Amino acid sequence: MGGAVVAATLVVFGPAHGASKSVELRPEIEAFIDELSDKHGMAKEALRVILREARVQPGILRAMSAQSTARPWHRYRPLYVNPERIAGGVRFWRQHEQLLARAEREYGVPAEIIVSTIGVETVYGSYTGTHRVLDALTTLAFDFPRRAEFFRGELEQFLLLARDRVLDPLRMKGSYAGAMGVPQFMPSSFQRYAVDFDGDGQRNLWDGVADAIGSIANYYRVFGWQTGEPVVLPATVEGTGYLALAEKGIEPALTADVLKEAGVTTQEDLGERGAAMLVLQGAGGPLHLLGLKNFYVITRYNRSTNYAMSVHELAQAIRTAREASLRSPPAGSSRK
Repeated sequence: MGGAVVAATLVVFGPAHGASKSVELRPEIEAFIDELSDKHGMAKEALRVILREARVQPGILRAMSAQSTARPWHRYRPLYVNPERIAGGVRFWRQHEQLLARAEREYGVPAEIIVSTIGVETVYGSYTGTHRVLDALTTLAFDFPRRAEFFRGELEQFLLLARDRVLDPLRMKGSYAGAMGVPQFMPSSFQRYAVDFDGDGQRNLWDGVADAIGSIANYYRVFGWQTGEPVVLPATVEGTGYLALAEKGIEPALTADVLKEAGVTTQEDLGERGAAMLVLQGAGGPLHLLGLKNFYVITRYNRSTNYAMSVHELAQAIRTAREASLRSPPAGSSRK
């Protein structure tokens, strides 16, 4: 089916008229169509025309079952914290310095965190995914039982996004999980957190970086980024009491007294701040850290300790490299 035909079907997402040929689909997809029609007034035949074009992708199911975030930290880290991404982050910051400075002022999120998020997600916008979003979300909504409910919600939001923005759902590309654009927002995140940061009247996360920069900063702000606060603190452990604390998850709910009682200490006083006990698999043995509120905020982007640590460490490396480049004279010049 051509894009022009599909675009036409989007116009009839309201009360159906003109489409009459019934399309036979799986019962669970028909039930999904009925739900969207009841909730949002979408024309059932228009939805059938679109969803009939979706193709189940076995490769997506395999990828979801073997995600890289499950690797030990010492193997995961080099994938994202490496010289190429650090240098790319310095270049990206230089190219978009004013936008990043404004985002930091308005949202309170450090420029390096915004840059590193884009670096981890799409290598600074150079790789935004090759899967059709419709295929990815339909595959996961109806053939990935473990998270089917979540992905049905994302498929719903994707179809609403296509309808409201008059986009062709067959041409939109993204990750194998259905994430889209420079910041790799899921459809529900686009609906809730994307902002028009360049003031052109559109929230565009595909063709430019301004809205991506502002949207990432807004995302972190909404989830409670604490300006000026650290992300993690190094910890020292005695005994094995910390192991039970590490099993409590990544929400920063542990007090200084609880940590101390379990044999966990840190050089910086926690005060009233809560923390999570983190144990990463380093090449030379376990690494012990305390994850603070800002660490937890990063995990709202991707619920993985490895992911949040890669964003944090890449951000630190980019800032250090950028500061070094600003102190160094341009090639061929000399200090006087």
